Amino acid sequence: MKQPMVRLSRALALAVGMGLGMGALASADEPTLADALGWYAQGDFAPAARAFAALAAAGQPVAMHNLAVMHLRGEVREADVQTARQWLERAAGRGFVTAQLAMGELHESGRLGAPDLVQALAWYERAAESGSMDAQVQAATAYFMGRGARRDAAQAARWYRAAANAGDVGAQYILASLYERGDGVEADLRLARYWYAAAARQGDEAAPGKLKDIDARLAPP
Repeated sequence: MKQPMVRLSRALALAVGMGLGMGALASADEPTLADALGWYAQGDFAPAARAFAALAAAGQPVAMHNLAVMHLRGEVREADVQTARQWLERAAGRGFVTAQLAMGELHESGRLGAPDLVQALAWYERAAESGSMDAQVQAATAYFMGRGARRDAAQAARWYRAAANAGDVGAQYILASLYERGDGVEADLRLARYWYAAAARQGDEAAPGKLKDIDARLAPP
């Protein structure tokens, strides 16, 4: 069976497409989120950081996240990982799913100290519950491989199914293989075929061969 792919998402990049309308809450002489993003895009990190800091202090989660990312990237004076963590935790606590996913990645990678797979999984599941497809894949892979928790094929299948329904091609293929083998789910060749077909439609190279095999097994004698 194809092994689940361990990957990092875009959570540790600036969130550039969310919350732009929140800038309308600022007064005319204060920078908006759009201003901050524009300065950042131009490489003007100092005014971008000041604007993100002001907006973060005013309670905007996207600005909290972006300020944290700038600290992690060393794009602010006196960049500090713990300051980044504080801002990410505040954004995550306000339900900003990208920050929740970023916390999982930071705990897994060890950027916050020693790697902590238990905490990483906890954050991945929190982001997964919030609807992050990337987090659903990460949580599924953690359970599948026993990282941060004992191996639990049923939980792995649960999160792969969520990501597969959201359109992740790798999750679709792995979920199909779980149904084919009866790993964490009841074996069901028809459901296996359904998910292999979904993966094939998205261009997975191995899925068409699996479809032919499943069709041969389902054909009447």
